[in-house]
Amino acid sequence: MRRAAPFGPNLFASVMGTGIVATAGASMPGTHVPATVVWALDAVLLAVLVVAAVRRWTPATVRDQLADPVMAQFWGAPPMALMTVGTGALLLGSDWIGLPAALAVDWTLWTLGTVLGLVTSVLVPVRMIGSGEQAASAWLMPVVPPMVSAASGALLAHHLPDGPWRQAMVLGCYALFGVSLFATMVIVPQIWQRLVRHGPGAASAVPALWIVLGPLGQSITAANLLAGVPVLPGQTAFGVLFGTITWGFALLWAAIAVVVTVRTARGGLPFALTWWSFVFPLGTLVTGTSALAARVPSAVFTGVAVVLYGVLVPAWLTVAMRTLRLWR
Repeated sequence: MRRAAPFGPNLFASVMGTGIVATAGASMPGTHVPATVVWALDAVLLAVLVVAAVRRWTPATVRDQLADPVMAQFWGAPPMALMTVGTGALLLGSDWIGLPAALAVDWTLWTLGTVLGLVTSVLVPVRMIGSGEQAASAWLMPVVPPMVSAASGALLAHHLPDGPWRQAMVLGCYALFGVSLFATMVIVPQIWQRLVRHGPGAASAVPALWIVLGPLGQSITAANLLAGVPVLPGQTAFGVLFGTITWGFALLWAAIAVVVTVRTARGGLPFALTWWSFVFPLGTLVTGTSALAARVPSAVFTGVAVVLYGVLVPAWLTVAMRTLRLWR
């Protein structure tokens, strides 16, 4: 059996990518059943990876991974994988396992993912202080989980009784939104500056440029899902205004990423697990566009969401098949 790489947190990106195909499909016409099947496969994949992690990771292994300036960034993947499966349970799995069980699964995975995501948001950047490393798109990985928590938490808030608990949940989600938003605002300009000054780097690193779409798309999703749980004045207006502005920049970045990726592919784009960067970030742009379409009835948002989802599914299939061949 051929082993391509050690077992690391980057493998959980496959759960993130598969899960976003399912959750994005929940809002697409005619895809509910196949999306539910994809969610079920993703839940099995998460279980397999968690069992493998429990068996293989020791405190020494984790310390070594956190000491690695590249692998450390991917510790943001496990919390996002947990919450993606949890959200899928609520949006899709409830048809099969029932709403009470789906809520129990989602609350459990959301809580675990949120706590772990807050740890990565602090621990990984702190360990990078003084490292002298140049900015990279992967730096966003450990700070995106709180934004996923905000979006997933908004869905859970719907199932809390109206009153102080729901208000506290929504306010907490906005705080998580802020953790990730301002960290992203600090990191993205550094990525842009490095891209302009030094170019995209090695071909294997080019897919990581797509990671920037992750916090952008997820923030659009979170802002508009939170608008659906009104406990504060102006939530809907904020969701639409922030979402539309960010959506414009996300499309700009997507266009840049496409051009850089195509140019690089002409000279050869070797497969690596970084190819999962093509999937989850694009999926967040789908969910963000769908969330905007739900707030602002617009053929533009609806049409773009459908087109993007039409790109997302074959991208996921391609990366998933290449990953299976890599590890078989």
